[in-house]
Amino acid sequence: MTYRVCFVCTGNICRSPMAEHVFRARVEEAGLGGAVEVDSAGTGGWHEGDGADPRTVAVLEEHGYSSCHTARQFHASWFPALDLVVALDEGHLHDLRRLARTPDEAAKVRLLRSYDPAAGDALDVPDPYYGGSAGFEECLEMVEAASGGLLDAIRTALRGNEPMERTP
Repeated sequence: MTYRVCFVCTGNICRSPMAEHVFRARVEEAGLGGAVEVDSAGTGGWHEGDGADPRTVAVLEEHGYSSCHTARQFHASWFPALDLVVALDEGHLHDLRRLARTPDEAAKVRLLRSYDPAAGDALDVPDPYYGGSAGFEECLEMVEAASGGLLDAIRTALRGNEPMERTP
């Protein structure tokens, strides 16, 4: 069984590609590369076909992650093929759940930081697009902090245990 996860932000050039590359590295480190497929998309199509924001690429490469990426827009028709759709903030969460055609599809959408116990109630990964490099570093820290909990949840799902908890 292949477990498919897609990270989603606004334009698919900053947060979601960062989450995709970080999480793919965690999956590979855990020896689950053959069992988990990782992808990303945006709620909008403004940047379709573009690469990741150069600041995203710089932060990823500086920290030893891959960065090859082509932006695309998320489509409701993808829900059946995905096991988990990971939203980077509350706005994405609501947009994605509105796109879902069934309650089961809506239940697949979760917030990334819900997998970081230290996040508390601050579950949004702020959009770094309009700021400087510090925002991209902060984004990376948040993504890395949540990746362990997300990986644990997917391991549980792969073992066939109870489904992952729902987030707001």
